[in-house]
Amino acid sequence: MHNASQHVKDVTTADFQQEVLLRSREVPVLVDFWAEWCEPCKTLSPLLERLTHEAGGAFELAKIDVDANPELSGQFMIQSIPTIVAIKNGKEVDRFTGALPEDTIKAFIETLMPTELDLMVDEARTSLISGDTAGAEHMLRQVLEQRSDHQEAGTSLAALLIDRGDIEEALIVLGKLVPDPDVERLQAAARLRQSAGDDISDLEAAVSEDPDDAHAQLALARALAARSEFEPALDRLLAIVQRRGEGKENARQAMVDIFEVLGNEHPLTGTYRRQLATALN
Repeated sequence: MHNASQHVKDVTTADFQQEVLLRSREVPVLVDFWAEWCEPCKTLSPLLERLTHEAGGAFELAKIDVDANPELSGQFMIQSIPTIVAIKNGKEVDRFTGALPEDTIKAFIETLMPTELDLMVDEARTSLISGDTAGAEHMLRQVLEQRSDHQEAGTSLAALLIDRGDIEEALIVLGKLVPDPDVERLQAAARLRQSAGDDISDLEAAVSEDPDDAHAQLALARALAARSEFEPALDRLLAIVQRRGEGKENARQAMVDIFEVLGNEHPLTGTYRRQLATALN
């Protein structure tokens, strides 16, 4: 299908990551799940295309043929069509099903448009990229003063605080946000960084004096993880879990925190997650 607007695209499983998830970090993307045989789709799709064209790039429309892309239909649990899924910053934020009236669709789209606070966060991120950390922090704090649960401002400020070592404040900021993978990853990173200032030599000496001291082993593992020495940290944490004694739960949580920071695709995550599961059985 040929689309007249550059902001309306036919998307497949192959380019979904690029055209929808990554693109949605720049502008909202409406994903139109449709099919040739769907009569309501023939009413809704032209309306969405026109509204997208009129918006001039304020948002984009990604059209997905459910018959040609069953993997995406399953991923989004599409049960009937047309279904419109709104994606912002790589995540679904809303959806509707059916050929709704134009005014209702316009109201739906309006909720996706960036607010003044959203634009301030964008400006703050630009300042960070240009090296103006102080200016970015000031803007992010201004946003959070007006709305303490602003997700993007909160995660951006928390990342800045963690990098600076202000761990307690970072966790307070994150605690006001809706839990999602980004928030959980930053919380895990913050917990790991809490041991960044500990002296490795002193901790190693304590472990050498008493290798069975779970507290000393845990402190050393956390300090290693705080310095991104993840494999030796995971080895020590796994050993604590396997002994099933004191410190087992803290060691398990520290391992989970490392998995969050590394991500599911990292080879260490897969290897040690399996070993952790075996140790807990």
